[in-house]
Amino acid sequence: MTDLPAIPHSPSTVLLGWRLLAHDQAKGWVRIGFEGRDEFLNPAGFVQGGFLTAMLDDCMGPAAWIMTNGARFTATIDMNVSFLAPAKPGPLFGEGQVVQLGGTIAFLEARLFGPDDRMLARATSTARLVDSGAAIPRAAASPSSRS
Repeated sequence: MTDLPAIPHSPSTVLLGWRLLAHDQAKGWVRIGFEGRDEFLNPAGFVQGGFLTAMLDDCMGPAAWIMTNGARFTATIDMNVSFLAPAKPGPLFGEGQVVQLGGTIAFLEARLFGPDDRMLARATSTARLVDSGAAIPRAAASPSSRS
């Protein structure tokens, strides 16, 4: 296994409190921490589904990125989300997994959990694999240890 490639960050990953907690490059698996901020809450006091969807998406892309050693970026073609339980504000974590990696298409899945390990949402995605050098400006790449 090679060193972990730098994972590109964007303003949205910063907003979500994205941080890499664990990974397995050979299996295409990541665990990512997020923060369910008060600004994300719906009128009922739970994290709004769009933010949860963004968190799930931000687990799946990095799983493929790590598995390809940073050579391939994922552009989501299709994403299906199931919301299983309301998400309270505070720390959340997700796990992203590469199900199958082809030459141009990846099949991915992710699950999002609360601090009590209760599954809150799950997603599956089909993504187009794009050469990272063409897709991502070098300024967006940052050390994977960024928190």
